[in-house]
Amino acid sequence: MDLGLKDRVYIVTGASRGLGNATARALAEDGARVIITGRDEKSVEAAAAELGPDAVGLVADNADPASAQRLVDSAHERFGRLDGILISVGGPAPGFVADNTDEQWQSAFESVFLGAVRLARAAAATLGEGGVIGFVLSGSVYEPIAGLTISNGLRPGLAGFAKSLADELGPRGIRVVGVLPGRISTDRMRELDARSGDAEASRTTNEAGIPLRRYGTPEEFGRTAAFLLSPAASYLTGVMLPVDGGSRHGF
Repeated sequence: MDLGLKDRVYIVTGASRGLGNATARALAEDGARVIITGRDEKSVEAAAAELGPDAVGLVADNADPASAQRLVDSAHERFGRLDGILISVGGPAPGFVADNTDEQWQSAFESVFLGAVRLARAAAATLGEGGVIGFVLSGSVYEPIAGLTISNGLRPGLAGFAKSLADELGPRGIRVVGVLPGRISTDRMRELDARSGDAEASRTTNEAGIPLRRYGTPEEFGRTAAFLLSPAASYLTGVMLPVDGGSRHGF
């Protein structure tokens, strides 16, 4: 199936590793040109080099108010156009209500929520018909996840913003989608499993509750996100799609 990605240009934030990187790879493998971002210069440059000549790596922090417009401008300067953006950011600090500090909440709000809003607004101002804005969210949009209180507070609000944006941009032919990873085998998930004191036992227990009985791979997430960002998904907007091995089916 041709996704129609050849020569289209996408920004993917938080893409030096993890889910953002897997999505950027899937886009590039299908012929798209990508600008990827990360906060560490060496990591983002190495990731861009691995993606090939049609990838550019830029150091950017979603929490920086100047990043959004700079990234959009860079897409036009480097490639002459922008067709879409996937807004991904590392997960906020884990913890329960009594554990998380005001500083952790403020930091997460700036990067996870407000940074995403700024990026979406900057992209929306320049995208034309057929453009797309994607958000990497979480299954906590539907159900809270124990030990991830900050994420539980911020991700559902961002999903609400995405749905509002889909309504506002739809008449311009611009789509807005959310991708909701469940338990995907990333560094972040391994860190969360390790917090139990027995990472292997935690994973075994979690897998037993997933209909497909396994964690997903970053590549599986990346291919799904690339499809949603592509012209092949041209009649999908306002959707919040779980990529979770069927876990959402049980709610």
